[in-house]
Amino acid sequence: MKKLIYLFLIPLLGLSVNLSAQTSLWNTPDAYLSQKPPGDKPQIFAQTLLTKADTFAFDRVAFSADGKEFYYPSNNTWFDNKASKIRYFKYEGKKWNGPFVLNEKYYAPTFSIDGNTLYLLGGGTPDTLHSRVWQSRREADGWSEPSIYLQKDYGLYDFMPTQSGVSYVGSNAHQGNRRDFNTYDICELRMSDKDTTITSLGPPVNTPGFEGDFYVSPDESYIIVSAKETKDFECELYITFHKPDKTWTNPVSLGPQINDGVAHRWGEYVTPDGKYLFYSRGTSPKDCHIYWVRFDNLLAKLKRENLNGK
Repeated sequence: MKKLIYLFLIPLLGLSVNLSAQTSLWNTPDAYLSQKPPGDKPQIFAQTLLTKADTFAFDRVAFSADGKEFYYPSNNTWFDNKASKIRYFKYEGKKWNGPFVLNEKYYAPTFSIDGNTLYLLGGGTPDTLHSRVWQSRREADGWSEPSIYLQKDYGLYDFMPTQSGVSYVGSNAHQGNRRDFNTYDICELRMSDKDTTITSLGPPVNTPGFEGDFYVSPDESYIIVSAKETKDFECELYITFHKPDKTWTNPVSLGPQINDGVAHRWGEYVTPDGKYLFYSRGTSPKDCHIYWVRFDNLLAKLKRENLNGK
């Protein structure tokens, strides 16, 4: 009799798990602020929701792992953080609520792997703008005030943690002046109670000139980089894959749909479900927007072609 009950329950338990997965917000029309998802051609994301008459949305965005929180920076200029704000939407009561202001003078919100910390850039004074990483901790009634998580005498730009405990950051890594962005590379940052070490990934990921805008996947299997930077920081989006020997493949273009002419492209970010790439694009603050595009199929194709040699 017990065996019969057990056999009867197994399919029900499986059905329960499947139903739970199917009812995840990611798999409903309410996902991504209830916006219609794009295909292979990038589209402006939620323009009328994110922007106001005197501001624009830009830089890196962040969704929570369950898809029910969305954070993004806004500003009225590219050139300083005096008017910058991190705003957010939250899905509660079967609808999206917001935008609300999380804090001012910060940007580049990035979730910790466990989702209980938001890492931020900005804050402070112009002298410390690119030497600090801030953190806000999740609390019962929201988020704590930002506090300094990491401060160094070298540049810290686009900080991103990974599942292994290694973090990645754009940095001059002890070379030159941290205000000289041409000295910045994408670097590994390893932290312990005793020491913090920073190491450039070197070529082929880094080239002469600025490398600092990037997205690294949580499992470190790939990095999306702002490549072919001009002296005015226009660029294209490329991808490099982590090889079994721990080196990186030569970066390759994400293709003409994304790299569709001269523009600034940065704030790369892939949604936690792996389906969409978000990034900022503009030729000036006047036409700057957050774009999104279907990414999972493109990722699989580029991985086959560049990592597996097929």
